[in-house]
Amino acid sequence: MNLAFFISRRYFLTLQKERFISVISLISCLGIAIGVMALIIVIAVMTGFDNDLKDKIIGANPHLIIQSEDGIADFQQVKSLIEGLKGVRDVAPYVSGQAFLYYKDKVLSLNLKGVDQASESRVTRILGYMEGGRLNLPPGGIVLGKELAAVLGLSVGDEVVLSSPVVGLNTPFKVSGIFHTGMYDYDLNLAFLNIKDAQQFFGVGTLVTQVGVRLDNPYLAPQVKKELNRILPAGLHSRTWMDINKNFFSALALEKLAMFIILTLIVLVACFNIVSTLIVMVVEKTKDIGILKAVGVSQGQVRRIFMWGGLIIGTGGILFGIIGGIILCLLLKKYQFIQLPQDIYYIDHLPVALRGLDVAAIAGSALLICFLATIYPASKAARLVPADALRYE
Repeated sequence: MNLAFFISRRYFLTLQKERFISVISLISCLGIAIGVMALIIVIAVMTGFDNDLKDKIIGANPHLIIQSEDGIADFQQVKSLIEGLKGVRDVAPYVSGQAFLYYKDKVLSLNLKGVDQASESRVTRILGYMEGGRLNLPPGGIVLGKELAAVLGLSVGDEVVLSSPVVGLNTPFKVSGIFHTGMYDYDLNLAFLNIKDAQQFFGVGTLVTQVGVRLDNPYLAPQVKKELNRILPAGLHSRTWMDINKNFFSALALEKLAMFIILTLIVLVACFNIVSTLIVMVVEKTKDIGILKAVGVSQGQVRRIFMWGGLIIGTGGILFGIIGGIILCLLLKKYQFIQLPQDIYYIDHLPVALRGLDVAAIAGSALLICFLATIYPASKAARLVPADALRYE
C-alpha cells in the first residue's frame, strides 16, 4: 500500500482524540454531499424538463415544415422530391392560419390547421393525444385542445363559429373531438379541421400552405433541411422543429448551465471547510510531521499525505451525495409527488431524467474542487522544517 495513503487513512479515519477535527471533517463531508445531491437532482429535473418538452413538441409537430408565402400549388411534385431523400418517413399537406372562435358570448383567437386525416397520423402523434382515441374530422367538424374546450365549456357535439380575419367568413363547425398533448400552449391555441374545409375557409382554393415531413431520426433534421434547400423549387423554404423553437431551447440550455454553476458554489463553500480541516490538522500534527521528515519521509510524501486526507473527506461526501441524489431522483420519477401549474410550466408534474454522463460530470467537478482545496494546506505541511517542528517537544 502507498505510504502516503496509509498514513493519511490512519490520520483522517481514526480521529478518536481530535474530536474538533472530526466534527469539522463531518461538516465538510456533509456540505459536499448536500451540494452534489442538489446538483444531481436539479440537473436531472432540468434534463427531464428539456426531454419532455422536446418529446411533446416532436409529437405534436412535423420534424420539418416546408412553406411558401404564395402557397404550394403542386403538392404531389413537392412530395415526390421530399420522399426521395434519405431518412424521410412520411409527408403530409397542411393549410394553416389564424381564426377567431365564437361560442355563446365568448371569443378566442387560435391557430387553425387543416390536415389530411390519413397522412396526419403518420407525420405526428396526434392520434395518441386524442381523448376519444381517433382523429375524427368529418366535413364541418373541428378538433379542439383540452384547455381550449375547458375555457369555453365545450364538449364533443357542441357547435362553434369560426371567423377568418382575412376572408371575413363566419362558418359554423361542430366539435368532433378533443386532444390533449400535455402542453398548455398547444391545448389552448390549436385546433384541427379537415383540409378541404380549411381550404374553403381561408379561400386558398386547392393550394396547401405547408408541407410537414416526418423523419426516421428527428435529430437529423438540420442535415435533411440542407438537402431540401438544395432540391426544392424557388420560393419554398424549410424550417426544422429546432429552428421553430430555437429561442426556447437556447433559454433552457442557458438555464441549465446557470443552475450548474450556481449549485457548484455549494460544493465550493463546503470545500473551504476541507481547507480549514487540513490547516487545523497541520497545526495539530506538527510534531508528527517533524518526526516523519526526520526519519526520511520526503516533502512530496508529506504533501501527498494531506492531499489524500482532503480527498478522503471529499470522496466520502461525493459518494453520499451521489447515492442520495439518485435515490431522490428515482422517488421523484416514480411517485411524481411535486405537481406544477400547467399554464406556467407546460407540464403538470416534475419530470426527471437521470443520465450517467451528468452524474459523472458532477462527481468529476466536485472531486476537482476538493483536490484544489487540498493544495495549500498540504504544501504548508510539506514546507515544515523538522528542527522547527520538534524544537519545543
